Amino acid sequence: MSFCSIEALKSHHQQLSELTISDLFKQDQDRAKDFTLESNGLYFDFSKNNINEKTLELLLDFADKQKLTTKIQAMFNGEKINNTENRAVLHTALRSDKESILLDGYNVMPEIKAVRAQMAEFCRKIHSGEHLGYTGKKITTIVNIGIGGSDLGPVLICQALKPYRVSGMNIHFISSVDGYMLNDILADIDPEITLFVVASKTFTTQETMTNAHSTRNWFLDKTANNSAAIAKHFIALSTNTTAVEAFGIARENMFAFWDFVGGRYSSCSAIGLSIALYIGSDNFNQFLGGARAMDEHFSQTTDLRQNLPVILGLIGVWYNNFYDYHSLIISPYNTRLTRFPAYIQQLEMESNGKSVNKAGEPLNYATCPVVWGDSGINGQHAYYQLLHQGTQIVPMDIIVATSDKFSNQEHNDILWSNAIAQAEAFMTGKSYATAKSELLAQGMKEEVAAEVAKHKVFAGNRPSNMIILPEINPHYLGMLIALYEHKAFVQGVIWDINTFDQMGVELGKALAKKVLHDIESGQISEHDASTVAIIQHYLSQKT
Repeated sequence: MSFCSIEALKSHHQQLSELTISDLFKQDQDRAKDFTLESNGLYFDFSKNNINEKTLELLLDFADKQKLTTKIQAMFNGEKINNTENRAVLHTALRSDKESILLDGYNVMPEIKAVRAQMAEFCRKIHSGEHLGYTGKKITTIVNIGIGGSDLGPVLICQALKPYRVSGMNIHFISSVDGYMLNDILADIDPEITLFVVASKTFTTQETMTNAHSTRNWFLDKTANNSAAIAKHFIALSTNTTAVEAFGIARENMFAFWDFVGGRYSSCSAIGLSIALYIGSDNFNQFLGGARAMDEHFSQTTDLRQNLPVILGLIGVWYNNFYDYHSLIISPYNTRLTRFPAYIQQLEMESNGKSVNKAGEPLNYATCPVVWGDSGINGQHAYYQLLHQGTQIVPMDIIVATSDKFSNQEHNDILWSNAIAQAEAFMTGKSYATAKSELLAQGMKEEVAAEVAKHKVFAGNRPSNMIILPEINPHYLGMLIALYEHKAFVQGVIWDINTFDQMGVELGKALAKKVLHDIESGQISEHDASTVAIIQHYLSQKT
């Protein structure tokens, strides 16, 4: 990383930290206009941040020294930027309309388009009734069995786009290996009208395959052991043909995807089949189109000052590495986006939760912040207290839609007023003098007001971004997701880490297999004393 750029940013931070965000508005009458960006209708207001034009100039210079533009093009060109796994990163190709994208000289687009066509044809058969259940009934229930990126993306997208669902279609998601989740869903569905979508690239993922085999056993029990019916009711999103066919799934009902697509970036691949079955192929294509629009903005906007993912990412770096704000809230003011924080949590924390650089050298600076959040309107009555008056400052992304044809204007006005007011309150706060004068105006005695006012002070100077969608439809949801995908990549470039591996998930999985063997055999192998004691307690208590 560029030492000169870091020192310049540190020096600038010392100067800027003497000013509040409100001070910056007083210094620049055009700030509200100058610190907004727009792309294809998606509006990004970043004026309520502890930044000025000098901040952006220094951050963009830092990005230039990290060769961000070159690395953006490298990703889109299919270069193997995932260096630890020697893989290209081409989730953008999944929604591309290009005829040719080369990977090692091989054009991947014909295969991608073939899978898209296979997905569309299967959706047509399900929705038209050409593909029926084993008793001749139409399929109207989808159960997606997956975990991580095979679950979080489809869950978010199907929840957000529920108003666009195919008439009569229902969907459920099984991810946790907790048997309650599986049994609870199976108790409420009819096997005659249900399609199970098993999402596992290798068809060996422990949680997914445990749930898949338990579901298969349930299905056989409900159908008088009719194994032939499995081909009608189970499909696979996988590349392991042998395992898929052994499970009983017909080869034509196996949908492939590729090593150049990471799980948390996979909703535009065959992993999105559950989405397409739920909302229809046309709406799924609009979702792909929205993601493609953001891809084009990101890759073609060479003036990085005008590039939404770049600015969003750099603001995050500014707070994480210079203000030491190591937490980020995602706060959508729309019920249909309630699962968006969980989705971004995986996207950013699994991508950039690293402690070594691309060369494997330990880092002496912070990388990804802790990402969390929930519905903003609900958060106001829960954790916003800490955000307003707590001892730590947590930057926030507020996400809201201008209109919602599935709500009504009165409710949307109230929703919007809360989103706007919270951003204003976070920035401006309330002084002791103001709090005291308000209490006196309410008739409180001087001495009482003087004491109570101390508890009504809001320090303010809490930063927030506001991301505004015209509406939550397939196109703009695709844009929003791609915005954050590219933001994560930008930050990975700045931090000089590999955003596209996730080796931190491997150790726990390996140890879980060892512990499971101990539990099943009753013979405890070598562990630390605490782990041995806990296994012994479980063995003594389990029924």
